[in-house]
Amino acid sequence: MHKKIITPVRQETASFDKDWLNIDGLAEVEITSEDAAHPIESALLPGHASGWRAAGPGKQTIRLLFDSPLRIRRIWLNFVETHTERTQEYVLRWSPDGGQSFREIVRQQWNFNPQGATSETEHHHVELLAVTVLELNIIPDISGGNALASLAQLRLA
Repeated sequence: MHKKIITPVRQETASFDKDWLNIDGLAEVEITSEDAAHPIESALLPGHASGWRAAGPGKQTIRLLFDSPLRIRRIWLNFVETHTERTQEYVLRWSPDGGQSFREIVRQQWNFNPQGATSETEHHHVELLAVTVLELNIIPDISGGNALASLAQLRLA
């Protein structure tokens, strides 16, 4: 028998942080609302644990306006809901022309349930060239309830 000790395979999360873009230095952020205790910076910048939360119920928009057109290859989203059972929908869109037109990347629904499904993590592999605007629309409860939209983390590479 031949054997050889090999280096363990690095998990994707091992190099996770170093590849992400510094959104703070690349974009202006527009939001429809925010809870003062959970500002948008908490979802976009590393080192913040609380994430972003809307100030009131209903559809919310987070829009990143890039200073210069960017190439985006990965979009990582993390949503957490530990209190309310609900079905959330989000739509991720991008624009190559400063928001004059948008192209949809993904539209997805997720059922949150405090007894089990409390977190949704999506890692979208894309090939987007010359992105000037990236927009995330969140409908926190498609049944029209009073749930608040939230976003634990958004990362781009």
